[in-house]
Amino acid sequence: MPGSGKEEFVAVAKELGFEVVRMGDVVREEAARNGVSNDDKGVGGFANEERKKHGFDIWAKRCVSRVRGNRTIIDGSRGTDELRVFQEAFGKNVQLVAVHSAPRTRYDRLVRRGRADAPTTWSEFDRRDQRELSWGLGDLIAIADRMIVNEGSLDDFKKSVRSLLEESS
Repeated sequence: MPGSGKEEFVAVAKELGFEVVRMGDVVREEAARNGVSNDDKGVGGFANEERKKHGFDIWAKRCVSRVRGNRTIIDGSRGTDELRVFQEAFGKNVQLVAVHSAPRTRYDRLVRRGRADAPTTWSEFDRRDQRELSWGLGDLIAIADRMIVNEGSLDDFKKSVRSLLEESS
C-alpha cells in the first residue's frame, strides 16, 4: 500500500546490486506523454482508465521489457493479473514480497514525504487506498511469498529487507 516502505525496500535492493523496475515510473512516464497532471488524481485516474481500456495487466505488460536479469525488483504490482504476467514472463523465479504498515503509519509517512501525489486529508488517503484495493492489491498482499511488517525504525526495516534479499539471492 502507498507509504508502506516500498521506496526504502528498493533503496536497499539497489545497495545490494539489484536492478529495479518501478511500475509507478512507467505509469508516470506514460501519463506525462499524455499530458496528464502529476498529482494523485491525474496519475491515479490515468492508471485506472488504462486498466479499464486495456485490462488490469496493462502496466505489467509495459514493464516486462524493462527487466534485464534475475536480480531485478519490480516495484508496484497492484493485482493478481499483473503477477500472472510476471509469472508467465519469468517463471518460477518470481517471488512476491509484501511490505505492510498500518494505515495511520502510512498516512503520516505520505504527508511527511510531501510529494505532489501526497494526500492532504484522511479522506483523500482513504480514497486512494480504496482505489488501489479495487485493483486487487489486497489479494496480492494475502498471497505474498514473503511479508515484511514495517512499523519500527527505519534501521530495523532496512535490516529486515537486507536479510530477506540476501537469503533470496
